[in-house]
Amino acid sequence: MLGYTLRRVLWIIPVLWVIATLTFFLMQAVPGGPFTSEKQRPPALEEALQAKYGLNEPLWQQYATYMGNIARGDLGISFDGDRPVSGIIRHSGFISAQIAILSFVVAVTFGISLGTISALNHNKPLDYAGVLFATVGASVPNFVLAAFLSIIFGVELGWLKLLGWGGPPEISDIFNPSAYHPSKMVLPVVALTVLPAAYIARVTRASVLEVLSQDYIRTARAKGLSEFWVVMRHTIRNALIPVLTVIGPIAAILVSGSFIIESTFGIPGLGRESITAVQRRDYGLIMGTTLFYALIVAIANLIVDVLYAVVDPRIRYR
Repeated sequence: MLGYTLRRVLWIIPVLWVIATLTFFLMQAVPGGPFTSEKQRPPALEEALQAKYGLNEPLWQQYATYMGNIARGDLGISFDGDRPVSGIIRHSGFISAQIAILSFVVAVTFGISLGTISALNHNKPLDYAGVLFATVGASVPNFVLAAFLSIIFGVELGWLKLLGWGGPPEISDIFNPSAYHPSKMVLPVVALTVLPAAYIARVTRASVLEVLSQDYIRTARAKGLSEFWVVMRHTIRNALIPVLTVIGPIAAILVSGSFIIESTFGIPGLGRESITAVQRRDYGLIMGTTLFYALIVAIANLIVDVLYAVVDPRIRYR
């Protein structure tokens, strides 16, 4: 198991190299540049900007320089204010991570609970309610849901704040109670949570129903084991394998898929920075955020593979 994990960790390096290479050359293939604008700049100023950021060098030399900087842990600078890309990711990524982690915990907890309750009450009112939520939740895009929630709870009822994020802006503020404003956190988290929670609920319901029909469940009940322990010891654990398969990608999507939610609620997270970077053709920030999201996806998939063996002892990696 340890050897398998180490090999998977080492495989992340060539994966990131391939993604960095593709992103670099795709950006260069798009017409225009970071300093292209409707207003014509003086040629001398244009040449000075190109020389400052090394954009006047041959393409192969730019690529070699960038890959060498990445190998040293330097993601470069943003063309907007010469800000270090690593600093932008550290600050904005911390805010995006709060949204993603909260949404992931809520989605997994609510989705597994709802799916299990629906399966245990098959073809009963609770099951119909769970299926209704899963169907509607999986059908409504998060930006549409965000708009409806904002109008109802932010504008009409005035219960919740619409703009900004209510979590701590810096890591040092985690234990500062005054840095938390729950009224700003509810709407973004709910808007981002409903779709993955609905999907997890559907997968959990189908998996639990399949496990409940197995012979060992009937044997456990025949031995006099209480229904609570039948569900907790035998049903849920064995039903988690298909659920884990979708939880990994969902975790990655929640980290990298909050672009629209952050823009809708004016949250200064990494998603909004990424959109702005693409609009400005900010090469350094585009490359840095792409590599960051790729790393998150690779780590999420690795964690899921390791959890397979934890949940099901029959699974062994060589």
